[in-house]
This record gives sequence, structure tokens and C-alpha cells, in this order.
Amino acid sequence: MDTKYLELLAEKYDTEEKVVTEIINLEAILHLPKGTEHFVSDLHGEYHAFQHVLRNASGKVKEKIKDIFKDTMTEQQINEFATLVYYPEEKIKLMKNQLTNKDALHQWYQQVICDMITLIPYASSKYTRSKLRKALPEQFVYVIEELLYKSDKYSNKKTYYEQIMQQIITLGQSDKLITGLSYTIQRLIVDHLHVVGDIYDRGPDPDKIMDTLIQYHSVDIQWGNHDVLWLGAYAGSKVCLANIIRICARYDNLDIIEDVYGINLRPLLTLAEKYYEDNPAFRPKQHKDKALSEHEALQITKIHQAIAMIQFKLESPIIKRRPFFNMEDRLVLEKINYDTGEISIGDTMYPLENTCFHTINPDNPTALLDEEEEVIHKLLVSVQHSEKLARHMKFLMKKGSLYLPYNGNLLIHGCIPLNESGELASMEMEGTVYKGRALLDTFESFLRYAFSHRDVTDDLATDMVWYLWTGEYSSLFGKRAMTTFERYFIADKHTHKEVKNPYYYLREDEEVCRRILTEFDLDPDKGHIINGHTPVKEIEGENPIKANGKMIVIDGGFSKAYQSTTGIAGYTLLYNSFGMQLVAHQQFNSKAEMIENGADVLSVKRVVDKELERKKVRETNTGEQLQDQIDRLKMLMEYKYID
Repeated sequence: MDTKYLELLAEKYDTEEKVVTEIINLEAILHLPKGTEHFVSDLHGEYHAFQHVLRNASGKVKEKIKDIFKDTMTEQQINEFATLVYYPEEKIKLMKNQLTNKDALHQWYQQVICDMITLIPYASSKYTRSKLRKALPEQFVYVIEELLYKSDKYSNKKTYYEQIMQQIITLGQSDKLITGLSYTIQRLIVDHLHVVGDIYDRGPDPDKIMDTLIQYHSVDIQWGNHDVLWLGAYAGSKVCLANIIRICARYDNLDIIEDVYGINLRPLLTLAEKYYEDNPAFRPKQHKDKALSEHEALQITKIHQAIAMIQFKLESPIIKRRPFFNMEDRLVLEKINYDTGEISIGDTMYPLENTCFHTINPDNPTALLDEEEEVIHKLLVSVQHSEKLARHMKFLMKKGSLYLPYNGNLLIHGCIPLNESGELASMEMEGTVYKGRALLDTFESFLRYAFSHRDVTDDLATDMVWYLWTGEYSSLFGKRAMTTFERYFIADKHTHKEVKNPYYYLREDEEVCRRILTEFDLDPDKGHIINGHTPVKEIEGENPIKANGKMIVIDGGFSKAYQSTTGIAGYTLLYNSFGMQLVAHQQFNSKAEMIENGADVLSVKRVVDKELERKKVRETNTGEQLQDQIDRLKMLMEYKYID
């Protein structure tokens, strides 16, 4: 090892005793059981449902409570206590309204604090005392540690402990302490969170999800196709930006653009008002909990048309300058007969309906009007100068990747492109052929380059980000073509079909999954592929556990738009030292209902894989890092302290 590095290390560990102590500590940690990993996917802006799943750890919090209190609490009391741990501020407020007698309230405080102090050692039993201390609310660390490690073996400290409890209540600190203990329990029960893609689009609050993730103690993200669309827009892709605004208009979520991220839509509205009228194909989808006035709906309909036409125009030059994208059939504006109102797709002519081609010059259909050019330019400037969006996108880039091998499993949002024989599909880019892991690494390198060169647009990297959204060999799209145009303008539903990559039926084959795991240097006997992106239609009997357990699909419909077809409201996955459990969730109605009734939105847990021998930290990614630290410290010992 480089002696300069060892000298720097010696500055931190400047005595032999410090080195030895750290080696002992790290070696011991390697023999602890691995922490619980929590997997979620396809959140699509559904902040409240996500918050509940995060707070209850997909049922793990209540499971711990039952383990400890099953003999001393009724089922109702367990539900009440669990709800307090999930939503401490709201539950405390409810109890204070119910317990108007001061003595009764103080008695409740004392019991709850005692119960939480009883639960915390069990919730933290896999961690070092140092890690527990870091999870405790900072202002109460001393008090909590005194209560956690209390011992009255010789009857000398009974009144001491009683006084601590009494003073907490008397000094009005009970609410803060209970709240802090509740969040400590949540944090201890889940060691690490994986978000397997698609935080953005469709739902109303992706920004709140991002704020939550930024504050979360340990998280990684595998980008979804919708996340990459937002990253692409911030990185300078005008066509990605047009897609974002179009989707937000379609799902009546323009508030995210304008109110949350401060992006001025007034120039786009002015353009839309000038050229477009009402159009049933572009009416926004209605939210059951959000009523639109007719004027608002009409404005959104016009914006929807204006940005859709800008999007279709922006796509054409990319397709032409990147022939290796193989997307010539998506030059839709050039396939239209504007005199007859028909379009040629393949060998068939289809009549067009609900058309809105007011800004198209039939002689040059892909040319932007000067007004359109100015609008999209202003929008891009506004996007790249949004402080809040910058913070969210930089975090998404820092914590994200297209795929992640983690603790022996492969986490990926979309697919590994395959051909029909089950072999890795190849894509040629400017004379070089890529497939499998190399293809995904190349995609990611283009995205990272585009993100770090946000002042450059229309270059290869920026075009590749758009390809990730819509290209045939994109690991995030995984279909032959995106038929957005056809869905708007052609009645024949045969033209709407988007043919999926063979991966989506071949992933039922165990041997195919084993080959994919091997491609990513993972053990095919022990590893799993954990997938999102395609909602599992449980209502039709589809099984999320595929290929003899090698493939686990956890997109079950967090997005309300999918719940009528999936029959549930999302899957999550738990992976602790004993194995894996898949959890299905019913629709989350409201936090108020949960606090009032204490009813969780969980259904049956299914064991995916059970460890034959309890998994230790040494067998994890964290264990590899700790072992590397141990090896370096041992080298330091030999270099500096052993004669």
C-alpha cells in the first residue's frame, strides 16, 4: 500500500492502541446479523402511501411490537401503540384531546415512554451501542441511555430513575421525547432503503418524496424511466422537458411544475391560448379528490396540446441525426397526409381524429415556430435555475444508478434487453457494439456526462438520455416503440400496442435469470433480480415471484392510476438476516383514518427465500467495506507499530 496513504491513516490512528481497538470493533461488527433492507418501487408521487409504508416498515414495526408485548397488550393496544410509533405528533395530539384529566394524561405518558424504552433494545439488538446512540434524538441521548441501561440490582437508584421520568413529564418534554423515540424505532427497524425506480410523474407529490429521501438515514435509488426524464430535462434535454410537462398536464399535475419547482408556464399558456381549442383527447385525467373548474380544465387541455406538438417536433431531428437509434418509423409528423387527414403506419393508412396541427407547416412539419422555440427555451432556462429542482436532481444523481448489485441481488427498474432466444441483445453505437452490463454502463456514462455538462444541448449524451426514455434497447423502456402519437390521434387500438422486449416473458425462465445474474458477477444460486416498472396484475392471478424465486417484481401499483388493474396498492420487499418476505399493500386512504382506527394497509406476507444459516454483516456489501478497512489497519500495524 502507498506509504503516503499509511502516513495519513496514522494521523487518525496515532497509537497502536487506537489501531487495535478499531480492528477489534470492526471484526466484531462483521459477526453481527445483517440489517433489514426495505425495497419499494414505482412510487409515482404517492407521498402519503409511501410515508405510511416507510413509517411502518411494511409491517415490521408492528411485528416487533407484537414480539415484545403479545403477552401484556391486547390486539387493540398493540394497534394503538403501533400507530403512535408511525405518527407520534398526530397521535399525541389525539390522546391529549381524549385524556382531559391531567393525571390520566401523565399516566399515559409514563406508560408509553416505558413501553418505548422496552422496545428499543429489541429493535436495536443487531446494532452496536454506538450505532444506537447515533439514532437517538440528540437532545435526549443522556436521559434515554440512563433509562435504557438502568440497573437497580442493589436498590440504590430506584428513586433516581423515578425522578428522571417524573421530571420529563413535569418539564413538559414528554411530547418531544415520545416523538423522538418513535422516529428512533422507525430508523432502527430498517437499516437501509432501496427505491427501485420511478419516484416521479402521475402522482401529486414527488417533491415531498424527494425531501423525505434526502433526510433518510441510508438509501439508494435505481433510476426509473420517469426519473431519467426529469434528470434529462435538468441536464438540458428540451424533448425530455416537453415530455415532463405533457405528462403533468395529462395527469393534472402542473402544480408540480409551476408551484413546487417555480417554473413559469405563462409563456406556454399564452402560446396555447393563441393556437388551440378544446380537444377531448387532451382533457386532463380527473382526480377524485381534486375538482377542476371548466375554465381550469380547458386551460390544461390547451397546454397539453401545445406541449405535445412541441414534443413531436423536437423528436424528429434527434431521430435523423442518430440513425443508430433505428427510430425512423417514429417520424410521425412526416407520415401525415395533411390534405386528407390520414397517416401512413407500415402499409396501412389510418384516419386521424382529435387533430391539433395548427402550428404545423405541411411543407416542413417538424419545424418549430419562432414562438415555440422561444417558449421551450424559456422553460429550459427556468428548469435549470430552479433551486429546489437542482437540489432534488443532484441528490437523485448522487444516490442513483441504472442498476445496483447489492448483497448478492441485482436491483434494476426496467429490464436487461434480450433477444427472443434469451441471449443479451446488442446495440451498436457509432461503430461499437454493447450488450448486457456494458450496455447499461454506457447508458449511465452518457447520462452522467449530460448531467455534468448542462450547458450543452443536442449533443450525443443529451440525445442518449432521451433514448433511455423511449428507445428499443433502453433498459428503462424495454419496448419496440412508444405509441404516444397513436394514442392521441388514431382510434384503432391495434396501433396503440407497445411490443415489450422478450425480457418480460423470458424473466419467467429460471435459467435466463441465472444467466443475467452471472452477467453482473452475482452468484446465480443465491442471488435474485429485484424488478419494478411493470405493474403485477394480482387481480388476474399474476405472481410477482417468478423463475423459481430468482425474479421478484415489486411494482404492484403505488400509483392510483394502476390500482384498478393490479387489484392492490403496491408490493414491498423486506430482506433481513433470516431471508426475504414480499408484502402486498391495500389502498391507503388517509393518515387521519389510520390514526383514528389503527388499521394497517397490509395483506399477506409471502416468504420468498429463507436463509439456511442466518446472514451476517460479513456477507454483505457493508461487510466487504469493513473488511477492506480491517486489512488497511493491519497493514498500518505492520508498517508503523510492529518492530
